[in-house]
Amino acid sequence: MTFWIDTHCHLDAAEFLPDALSVRARAAINNVAHCVLPSVEVANFDAVRRLAHDGGDSYALGIHPLSVKQAQDSDLARLDEQLQQHRDDPRLVAVGEIGLDYFVPELTISPLRERQEYFYLAQLKLARKYGLPVLLHGRRSADRLLKGLRAVAGAAAWHGIAHAFNGSEQQAKAFIALGFKLGFGGALTYARALQLRRLAASLPLDVIVLETDAPDMPPHWLYKTAEQRTAGEPQGRNEPGELPRIGAELAALRGMNTDALAAATTCNAITALPRLRALLPG
Repeated sequence: MTFWIDTHCHLDAAEFLPDALSVRARAAINNVAHCVLPSVEVANFDAVRRLAHDGGDSYALGIHPLSVKQAQDSDLARLDEQLQQHRDDPRLVAVGEIGLDYFVPELTISPLRERQEYFYLAQLKLARKYGLPVLLHGRRSADRLLKGLRAVAGAAAWHGIAHAFNGSEQQAKAFIALGFKLGFGGALTYARALQLRRLAASLPLDVIVLETDAPDMPPHWLYKTAEQRTAGEPQGRNEPGELPRIGAELAALRGMNTDALAAATTCNAITALPRLRALLPG
């Protein structure tokens, strides 16, 4: 039976508060067998853990670069404590979502630029301490992400996913060389995303995993322009149940069978996040 893994889905987001388990049930009907739920701040550690256990999914613990502005140094100690406390939880599969964001202007200048880099490196060290993969967020920051990975681990390999990959082919190869898989989602469904679509079509199949980043990163069929929204058309809500359709678009780009793509990206997700193997259907 064909099934899919959504390697990055924020089911704990406010948009899903009224019906998160119903959203998850709809995804299951669409053969999304598993979702990985990353946290973004200390305040939602418990929520992602609970949702993962209630829905038969998995979770990651970390502090997102967009959360660094309000984060305290004590949050890193709290993360360390939680990773220690739950290190034997089979549903804890990674440290994440962590990384660097140089898209938001205030995060590119002092003191927040240095602060997010401090949090990034500290969390990489915690991932190594507990032997866990990492889920990386990177906007306009691929080279600095790579520098941090090399600084913390030297030549040692990593496990993990460069989520919502949007870098160059050279940067893609650098992440792959360090052991990472590359996450692709709704952004590849836009015809104007020429470089992203070219990479999604041409990179080796064994480095690609799929994600929705729900409720963010909607595919083109859910997106409404500002003019459309002003005219009263509602913005579609991205859900993990959209993953098979995103996968079908990627399969078409690559000229391959959709079932074969589902099988390959599932295998890749297990390689990136080894604890998934024990959580998936036999």
